[in-house]
Amino acid sequence: MLHLRVISPSERTGEVLHMLAAEPGATHVTLALSAAIDPPGDVIEADVARACANDVLAALTALDLVRTGGILFEPTGTVLSRAGERADAAAPTRPDGTVVWEQLLGQAREGARLTPTFLAFLAIAFLLSAVGVATASPMTLVGAMVVGPEFRPLAALSVGLVRRDIGLVRTSARTLAISFPAAMVVTALATLLWIRLGWIGVGDVENARAFDFIYEVGPFSLVVALLAGAAGMLALVTYSSTVLVGVFISVTTVPAAGLAVVAVFAGKWNVVLSSLAQLGVNLIGIVLAGVAVLLLLLLRDGRQGGSVMRREPRSGPPRRHGAPAATARPRRPTLRPDRPIPGEHECQD
Repeated sequence: MLHLRVISPSERTGEVLHMLAAEPGATHVTLALSAAIDPPGDVIEADVARACANDVLAALTALDLVRTGGILFEPTGTVLSRAGERADAAAPTRPDGTVVWEQLLGQAREGARLTPTFLAFLAIAFLLSAVGVATASPMTLVGAMVVGPEFRPLAALSVGLVRRDIGLVRTSARTLAISFPAAMVVTALATLLWIRLGWIGVGDVENARAFDFIYEVGPFSLVVALLAGAAGMLALVTYSSTVLVGVFISVTTVPAAGLAVVAVFAGKWNVVLSSLAQLGVNLIGIVLAGVAVLLLLLLRDGRQGGSVMRREPRSGPPRRHGAPAATARPRRPTLRPDRPIPGEHECQD
């Protein structure tokens, strides 16, 4: 389930309670009058079945609460409640099979940003990959793959393409376009220092022959990138974080970039070009796979009637389950909505 917290202007509180009362996937509804200070208003909280979250978000957005109040969705922990069990049972699909699109979009916007932390992780990953190549250390290369944070902007790019969010696409692309060259420059400077100190020799790049999978581009380069991208996107939308580790290890984006830097100092330009080609194939494959997975999920949710895209605001509360049109309500709602929360009907997406 997801925990919902809404800051609602007093004149909209009755409509929010009415909507939650008509939603069988919502339970544990609480109301605190005039509890919000900035923005001012009432605070309404509820637990919502994941399969109904898109409908609830669309209804709240239609009430213009994004502008006049606030909406917060976050995963809940363990819920021990018969009412919660009934809400989950009323959902039309399994909780782990539902994508909360607005939540995914928020994650994508956060992951698309270029931050010092992202640059630091990427530079460290590139440095580890350069050390792994120079010392013929497979374990160091695996560590570089795990440390690399590049999947987040790649996933954000996929989300932006599917949602036709030009701003998100631009931000993700800018993050990738700046961070990869910057991390490669840092790796080049570090490699030059190590050579001057005598820690490695330019001939050490010959060790790359033991890791030809890093720079030799073949049909399976794209296959692996597509499979890893699909698995990564599924892990992202279902909160299966442990799967992401396998995704990081499957693709050779970071090792290919690190090898390209080391190969420059050895004058192995064929290795440089092959490594950059491998890097490009992996990046493109991951994005394409992410787009394909999201389109399939979008198609599935659309066939189920789910509210997968943000709806335009409209006046008046939403109508569900044959509920009558809303009539004028008092400015200050009572603590209990005027109709009980149903528990025996299915959510209508």
